[in-house]
Amino acid sequence: MSEAPQSFEAIRAALAAAPHPAPEARAAAEARNAVLTKPPGALGRLEELAIWYAAWRGDARPRIKAPQVLVFAGNHGVCAQGVSAFPPEVTVQMVANFAAGGAAINQLSDLAEAKMSVHPIELDRPTADFTQGPAMSEAECLSAFAVGWEAVDLAADLLVVGEMGIGNTTSAAALAYALFGGAASDWTGRGTGVDDAGLEVKTRVVEAGISSNPEAKSDPLVALAALGGREIAAMAGAMARARCLGLPVILDGFICTAAAAVIHKVDPGGLDHAVAGHGSAEQAHGALLAHLGKDPILALDMRLGEGSGAALAIQILRGALACHSGMASFTEAGVSDG
Repeated sequence: MSEAPQSFEAIRAALAAAPHPAPEARAAAEARNAVLTKPPGALGRLEELAIWYAAWRGDARPRIKAPQVLVFAGNHGVCAQGVSAFPPEVTVQMVANFAAGGAAINQLSDLAEAKMSVHPIELDRPTADFTQGPAMSEAECLSAFAVGWEAVDLAADLLVVGEMGIGNTTSAAALAYALFGGAASDWTGRGTGVDDAGLEVKTRVVEAGISSNPEAKSDPLVALAALGGREIAAMAGAMARARCLGLPVILDGFICTAAAAVIHKVDPGGLDHAVAGHGSAEQAHGALLAHLGKDPILALDMRLGEGSGAALAIQILRGALACHSGMASFTEAGVSDG
């Protein structure tokens, strides 16, 4: 499927028809890993990561040559409820900073030799305040989803998606609450650094979002429209497109993972092409990853967003593949394997 889905049902159908990793490439990668000049399992999780990537690329001895980093930006009407330590104008200012090359994600993308692009989505038109009803209509959600879908480079061999949007930890918390239940406080954290009073406000707002949009609990795509932001929908669109292409993805922090959770709830195999880049300091990220069955590669107490933790994790995956694809076998090296 090349064109972006035009309905929620089309998204479901696209994910259901998405390809699976190549079993032959996986078997060949496992066979290669078994004869490399190291004790079995000595490279730990690097071995697992290399085999996972090889299977998705259909190549038993792959390298990362064309990583892509996509950053989506959106503004949130729920900011009117006082949920962030920063005003919505910061979203526009940070987009300018991305464009000028001055953000952390610019530096980490350059370090990874990744093609990075920034996609602001209707910043002059925030989503609706989801405490009063849905943040987006289905059509608005699909439009943002399509921005992400169409931004994926067909020549890429690895994808990272990031975001910028004041208020979006509140949106992500509401999404997680709708998708996985529990209590609003389980999913609500300090985001940009709100104090105790601000955290209490955020928690009430997340609870109000579910009360105002009860249908979000029964359908993950309805939840994305009702509680998400345009940048969150775009991230979901990019990850869904990557799944349909068989393109490996490294997940970023809490907000990215909330977008990914929508894909997971639509289709249980919808995130098989993704690994978790890092464990965010945002308090609910670990619980969200546990629901997705993802163990983070890095744990550095980062909570910036932008795709920064995932972009840094590209280096770990590159290291895994350098060893897997570059090491000699026992036979090639003339070393006895015992």
